[in-house]
Amino acid sequence: METARLKLLPPSMDYQPLMLEAIQESQDELSVYLPWVPFALTETESIENTQQAIENYEKFEGELRYSIIEKSTGRLLGAIGLIIRDKTVPYFEIGYWLRSSSVGNGFVSEAVSALETYAFNELGANRVEIKAAEHNLKSRTVAERCGYVLEGVLRNDRRLPSGELSSTAVYSKTNI
Repeated sequence: METARLKLLPPSMDYQPLMLEAIQESQDELSVYLPWVPFALTETESIENTQQAIENYEKFEGELRYSIIEKSTGRLLGAIGLIIRDKTVPYFEIGYWLRSSSVGNGFVSEAVSALETYAFNELGANRVEIKAAEHNLKSRTVAERCGYVLEGVLRNDRRLPSGELSSTAVYSKTNI
């Protein structure tokens, strides 16, 4: 998939070292909301994670993860995933993260729009959602900027990596 500024590429061992570098660079910011970060900081963990992402992609299971690559520089900016929630609906969730040094340039919004279009037009999605911790205002702003509707807040339904109890904002778009 491509946008004006980005390429969204399927998981590949070629990008594994760059993915690890981006996660390590951004671990302090990412680890506030993403519980997987402490388990993705070594080369061994990164290789295993990338192999699992490739397998999921090939089998169309779990999460279809894409590397977000800036076309003009070839730099890996982060990742975006299309989480398969229910193939019978079909219903998907979009999750994303961006390396700290690339935040604030509209890259995630651009990637979300591309992945959403793919989900609706190519996969026949009837529902796409974005979930974010209630206080993760950057992630929530992306959903709102991309035209997702806030359906509600699930109160006290998650623990943040810090152990703090949190709520989840649920945004969605449907094909109707």
